[in-house]
Amino acid sequence: MTENIKDKVVVITGASSGLGEETARHLVASGAKVALGARRLDKLNALVAELGVENASAFEGDVTNREAVEAFVTDARAKWGKIDAMLHNAGVMPLAPLAMKRTDEWDRCIDVNLKGVLYGIGAVLPIMQEQGYGQNLFVSSVAGHVVNPVGAVYCATKFGVRAIAESLRQEVKGHGPLRTTILSPGAVDTELPGSVKAEGVHEAVVGLYDQYAIPASSFARSVIFALSQPAEVDINEILFRPTSQER
Repeated sequence: MTENIKDKVVVITGASSGLGEETARHLVASGAKVALGARRLDKLNALVAELGVENASAFEGDVTNREAVEAFVTDARAKWGKIDAMLHNAGVMPLAPLAMKRTDEWDRCIDVNLKGVLYGIGAVLPIMQEQGYGQNLFVSSVAGHVVNPVGAVYCATKFGVRAIAESLRQEVKGHGPLRTTILSPGAVDTELPGSVKAEGVHEAVVGLYDQYAIPASSFARSVIFALSQPAEVDINEILFRPTSQER
């Protein structure tokens, strides 16, 4: 399943932990090079040390800062000479009833989960169009398919990611083999439940993840599958859950 991965350059946002971190490991093990971006440079540097400087580079930045995202992508291309794919992975999940009026969390969720994705596209798409190839991989969620009572804003952003990705897929037809993949995981073992701060909701989410969550490697294998396809195959969406997860 790792064919067509060797020597690819993959840019990953939110790479300091969870899905991004584990995907970086799988990609390097498959022969790829990775450009890692996140706010926590110490964690990125530790991951680069683990993967090897010949295979990975680190860039400190926040996806809510458009200039930082542009600089990250520019740095990745300068370092590795090309960009074969970008995994738009950075995200937060501040679940809470709307009645709690946690407006700062609403703003952060929209800024990271939607605007961060748009900034990433804006930075990498011209490079991919110039190259004549590339693949954008977007992290949505089961919450981008199924709405829940405490997920109004989070679900809206994850539905929005799917809309952005599908629009991009249609837009880039005729520009060479530019591919678009949406990855929609269920409960996966990451730091994401830690972004749920609302009293009562936090405890319920942590309990759900403790009961159902599957390893981040499940997500990484999905990325490898999508990236390993030949240029004429465009894996547009992968939706997966723990076997025991009902919704």
